[in-house]
Amino acid sequence: MERIAAQERNFTGLDFFLLWGGAAVSLAEILAGGILAPLGVATGVLVILFGHIIGNTPLALGGIIGSEEGIPTMVSTRPAFGVKGSYLAAVLNIVQLIGWTAIMLIICGEAANTVMKSLTGVSNLSALIIISGVVTTAWALVGHKSWKWLQRISVSALLVLCVIMTYAVFNKGVPEAPSTHDLSRALALDLVIAMPISWLPLVSDYSRYAKSTKPAFAGTWIGYFIISSWMYILGLGAAVYTGNAEPVPMMLALGLGVPALLIVFLSTFTTTFLDVYSTAVSALNISENLSEKKGVIMGGILGTALALVFPMTQYESFLLLIGSMFCPLFGVVLTDYFVIRKSYADDSLFTERAINWIAIGAWVIGAVVYQVLIPLNVGSSIPSMVVAAVVYYGLMKVSS
Repeated sequence: MERIAAQERNFTGLDFFLLWGGAAVSLAEILAGGILAPLGVATGVLVILFGHIIGNTPLALGGIIGSEEGIPTMVSTRPAFGVKGSYLAAVLNIVQLIGWTAIMLIICGEAANTVMKSLTGVSNLSALIIISGVVTTAWALVGHKSWKWLQRISVSALLVLCVIMTYAVFNKGVPEAPSTHDLSRALALDLVIAMPISWLPLVSDYSRYAKSTKPAFAGTWIGYFIISSWMYILGLGAAVYTGNAEPVPMMLALGLGVPALLIVFLSTFTTTFLDVYSTAVSALNISENLSEKKGVIMGGILGTALALVFPMTQYESFLLLIGSMFCPLFGVVLTDYFVIRKSYADDSLFTERAINWIAIGAWVIGAVVYQVLIPLNVGSSIPSMVVAAVVYYGLMKVSS
C-alpha cells in the first residue's frame, strides 16, 4: 500500500466542487427525482434537501480519510476489517460500480437513441451504448492530472445546459400536483440518501489527490449537495409537469432536442468515468499485481457488456441494495477512523492479514437492520449506519 505523495496532490476545493458537481449532473439523478413525483412538489423538495444533507455528510467525511492519509477508499477499510476482510468490501464495491457503469450507459444509450431518432430518424441502441462505454473508459484512462481540466470545461458547459432545462421546466411557475400517497416519505428519503451514499465507497479514490483537507471536504459537500439537489428537483418538477419520470421523453416534451443530446453524453462521461476508474482501484486492493490501466479497461468492458442486458426495471431496487450494504459498512469505517483510532499513521494497519470479525459482525447486523426496516417505511439508511457504528464501537471497547 503506497500513500499518494505530496507532489501528486493537485486538486483544489474548486476541483472537488466540479468533480462532484459533474458526478451529480446525470440522467440517473433526474430520473430519481422524477420517482418522487407522487410526493408532490413541496414535500418532494423538502425530502430532497433533507436527504442530501444526511447523505452528503458521511460522503464528505469519508473523503477526509483519503485527503488526510493519501489512500483510496477500499484501502481505508483495512484497519477496521483487516486486509482479508477488506476484500469482501472491495468485491461488493466492484460489483456495484460495474452495475452503476451499466445503468449509466443504458440511460445514456436509450436517451441518445430516443433523441437521435427524434431528430434524424436513425436508431441504434447497442451502438450508442458501446460508443458511450468506449468514451467513458478513455476518460477514465487519462488520469487525475487531466481530469481537472476536462471537468472544468465539461461541467461548465453542462451547468449552462441545465440552466436552459430548468428554465424550460419552471418558466411558467412551479407545477402543482397533490401528493398521491403512492410513495412513503421514509422510502423517498432513503432513495435520496442512497445516491450520495453510493459514492461513499469511492470518494477517497479522488480525495487522496487533495492539496488540503478542508477545501476538499467543502468542495465535495457543497458541490454534490447543490448540483445533486438541483437535478433531483429538476426531475421532480419535470415529472410533475409532463407526467413522465423518464428524463429524455420529458426533455423532448419540453422542446429540448439538441441540448438534451448534449446533456445525455456529457453528463454520462463526467459521472461514469468515476465508476470505471474506481472499479480498477478497488480491484488493486485485492491484487496489487493488476495495473491500474488494465483494471480501467476491464471495468469499462464489463460495464459496457452488462449494459447490453441489464433490466432497468430493477433500478429502484438496486439503489436500496446499495444502501443496505454500504451504509452500515461505512458506519464501521467512519467510527474506526474518527472515534477509535483518529489516525492511520501506522502502516502496519494496512498489512495485517487477519479478519476483524467484530467489524464483519457489526456490518452484518447493520445490513439486517436496513432490510428489516425497509417494509416498515420508517427509514433505513441512517438507522443501519448508526446501529453498525454503535455495535462496532461497543464490541471493540469490550474486546480491548
